[in-house]
Amino acid sequence: MEEDQSKQTNGSTKREESKRITLEELKELEIEGELDEKGILEEELASEEEAEEKVDKDTLASLAGKTVYRVKIVHSSATVFCICDEGLTVNKSDFVIVPTRYGRDLGRVLGIVTNLLIIGTEQVLTLQRKATARDMKLFEENKEKDIKAFTLCKQKIEQHVLSMKLVSAHYLLDELKILFFFTAEARVDFRELVKDLVAIFKTRIELRQIGVRDESRVLGGVGLCGRGFCCNSLTDKLKPVSIKMAKEQNLSLNSLKISGACGRLLCCLAYEYPFYKDIKDSLPASGERIEYRTAVYSVTDINIFTKKISLKDSNAKISEISFHNFFRNKNNKWEIKEFT
Repeated sequence: MEEDQSKQTNGSTKREESKRITLEELKELEIEGELDEKGILEEELASEEEAEEKVDKDTLASLAGKTVYRVKIVHSSATVFCICDEGLTVNKSDFVIVPTRYGRDLGRVLGIVTNLLIIGTEQVLTLQRKATARDMKLFEENKEKDIKAFTLCKQKIEQHVLSMKLVSAHYLLDELKILFFFTAEARVDFRELVKDLVAIFKTRIELRQIGVRDESRVLGGVGLCGRGFCCNSLTDKLKPVSIKMAKEQNLSLNSLKISGACGRLLCCLAYEYPFYKDIKDSLPASGERIEYRTAVYSVTDINIFTKKISLKDSNAKISEISFHNFFRNKNNKWEIKEFT
């Protein structure tokens, strides 16, 4: 008994400290009955309601009458919301200089934001100019310098025996600074590494630790569906994904089938989840018992594609009934019109 309590306490502490749980651990927790009704969200230990973005009313008020653009940072594939400085006009696919949190960098206009509510509490940046031919040439030249910087930094990481994985190196356009993105299981003391890099490149060095999903967004790749990663090709502002979403869609909990290259649950699980949830909310729940004439049946499966519900009688015989044959009576209990 004491061992079980200790096991649960350690599991809870681990979730709170790391906030990153593998699918294998999720399955173990599920077997042990430690998963709550909503499941555990990837990267955020919060319920789906808590994960919803809040709308900043002050931000919306300040954007009244202004055109907001969605802009994609070319190097990191991160998307930001921007407005134009007075006198500047941009169009879809234009290259612009974006004042990111790391410094000014090259971005590409994806289009106009029609629903300002999606901005939430995010900061809206101001575009000051379009990218010039010189900017584009410099960006291409920096690509070769990025490769050299990446190789040198990786060598220094090995020399210092640091527990970190270098993801990318990037020269900013308008600033004398090199960004190095890396992933690590814990905090890394890279002060000596920075000193070495400054001595080599004679410029400002900035190391940024990112998550595994951010790594997939920066590097890009092809998913199980044969299309580019959602976080790289669509938008990095994806909804949190929970194990409950996979269950609701009757998907196998095999980690190889429902996890992406980053090792986390597939972002696309969130796309069809509302559809499945709405449909199932309008039907009898799995395990519910329904009387028909003199027999009692229990719901064993709900097939969204065939639009049929499987029922099991007292003799374990399985029957499939169409959705339209189920209705709620005056007492709000489910009944069956016809057994077809």
